[in-house]
Amino acid sequence: MMVSVLKKSLAALTLLLSTATYTYSQKTGIAADLYNSSGIPDSLKKDANSVVRYYSMEMTVKGPARATLRQHSVETILNEKAEEKALMVIGYNKKFSSVNGAEMIVYDASGKLIKRYKKSDMYDRSAVDNISIITDGRVLVTKHNIVSYPITIEKIYEKSLNSFLDLGDWNVQEEEEAVQNASFKVSVNPGVGFRYKVKNIKLQPRKSTEDGMDVFSWEVKNLKAIKPEEDSKPWKVLPHISFATNNIEFDGLPGDMSTWKGFGIWQQTLNKDVSSLSPQREEEIKKMVAGFANDKEKARFLYEYMQKNTRYVSIQLGIGGLKPFSAAFVDEKKYGDCKALTNYMYTLLKIAGIKSYYTLIRAGENEEPADEDFVNDSFNHIVLCVPFKNDTTWLECTSTTNPFGKLGTFTENRNALIVTEEGGKLVNTPASKLDDNVFDSQTTITVGDDGIARTKIAIKATGEYRDMYIHMSTLKADEQKKFLINALNLRQPDLFELSHQNDKDGIKEILLDLAYTDLSDMKAGNKYFYKPRVFDIYHATFPPTENRKTDFYFPHPMLKKNTTSIVIPGDFEVESLPADVDMNFSYGSYKVKYLYDAGKHEINSTTIFTLKNHVIPAAKYSEMQKFMDDISKSMSKKLVIKKKA
Repeated sequence: MMVSVLKKSLAALTLLLSTATYTYSQKTGIAADLYNSSGIPDSLKKDANSVVRYYSMEMTVKGPARATLRQHSVETILNEKAEEKALMVIGYNKKFSSVNGAEMIVYDASGKLIKRYKKSDMYDRSAVDNISIITDGRVLVTKHNIVSYPITIEKIYEKSLNSFLDLGDWNVQEEEEAVQNASFKVSVNPGVGFRYKVKNIKLQPRKSTEDGMDVFSWEVKNLKAIKPEEDSKPWKVLPHISFATNNIEFDGLPGDMSTWKGFGIWQQTLNKDVSSLSPQREEEIKKMVAGFANDKEKARFLYEYMQKNTRYVSIQLGIGGLKPFSAAFVDEKKYGDCKALTNYMYTLLKIAGIKSYYTLIRAGENEEPADEDFVNDSFNHIVLCVPFKNDTTWLECTSTTNPFGKLGTFTENRNALIVTEEGGKLVNTPASKLDDNVFDSQTTITVGDDGIARTKIAIKATGEYRDMYIHMSTLKADEQKKFLINALNLRQPDLFELSHQNDKDGIKEILLDLAYTDLSDMKAGNKYFYKPRVFDIYHATFPPTENRKTDFYFPHPMLKKNTTSIVIPGDFEVESLPADVDMNFSYGSYKVKYLYDAGKHEINSTTIFTLKNHVIPAAKYSEMQKFMDDISKSMSKKLVIKKKA
């Protein structure tokens, strides 16, 4: 075995450390210059923070539930931006996998040995720390503290699997990482139905047979570093290959993963005994919803009931990492993970006579969706799909604050696998529109004779803005102040008071009371120059880029509105106001109107910013970038007031 050979080689070489160089490479066939940073071609250093000098993964799949992984890599870290490469993390599950051997070896710029970390030197700890979680997932971890660059890190490990749903991915290249030599070899029992999907690179395997096994080998050389474009998505750009088998077995439960339907059947079988409550509790649930006029109102009540009576705790024990804990468990303990809480909601609806579907989804803002043409376990979260007669409602069951039927950027606008009686089916979750994420603000500024500007800002927020302010409310008072000043790009006030108002029907309200000793930007003689608004309704700008290659991603579509009223002292008048603005681009608009009421000594402005589509095609980036620049220039314009003669 590779690891035993390694240990023998290292033991022998320990006796030779009086010499300056470390020659393990001679025992493995890796060229010695791949440990010396001076051997990196200049072409691979451009835009790179690290260079993979050598990478080899050998995967042997003996059956639907038996596989061995052997990885050996050598990577040179060029600067501190890639210091995380000096961290070795190997995940495993106490029941379904084991780490047979592991080692990390560190070399200086010339290839001299600095330090060797054996498996016995590594921390073996829970896979998730510092949050509320119950898990038997574990990680072996070690980290080398880097003193100087460049430095080369060699990592070697072997891991055995005795259950899996798919075979993972080869991430051929990461951002700002060059690859000098890399290979991936899969030896697989023909009976498991091996499949692969290559993305973002043209790369075909060499195919052969060895000892009755089908062998697939991929190799790359001299891949230059990929410099990410701002707000692009790595999964749209970086080369990777996904691996899976048609025949699966997890914890003794076999299945057919050749189709999404088959995967759904496997999950349905897994869930078959977890969706019931005691007869007494079922009768209680039925009585709770008996007075509602229709199924949607019943579902709304039960969703809010669940939110008030349960909390989220991640549970990853045994096949519990895939199978939900029973509805009876959640009903008694009042907690569960995404699987358990979704199954609990499914059970409540079933008792009320309402059909719903347990749904697997890839969660995360603008995350890569499941591939319709390649069936694998790409999911990390569970939601509930409720198909009513006239529409379909989606429920996020881990949230105690989400409005009924609202998912948010975490799971919206992507495909998901609903688990039906007939099996799995890929469907799309809703895509949010600009009026799902509304920031609506009203500002009143009263400038007194003493020059003090007393300011009130009333904000109504929905969607992601509501979520932002709900999260903010959990912070300490000084942290809330800092959060708002940064989020709104507010000038630091002399007085700051925040009060949280209503949170009803998906609308969160907050009120700010501020005071500024002097809100003007500058004074010239008897003239005072003010910004028309106390905060920027949108203040992001983006660098100009010619020939952008990737789409640009905002977090979500949005509608932002502000009305501002500035009352000036009676002995002042307006000399000039900024010009009205009416700007548009293919996916948004920005409009401002100004009005001065001399009789009331009041300056009024209305500002509306819209973004209809959060994904901007690469071809439209320059148009969007100029639009945002023009908004920034518009917001910098000043209004001028002066003392009356």
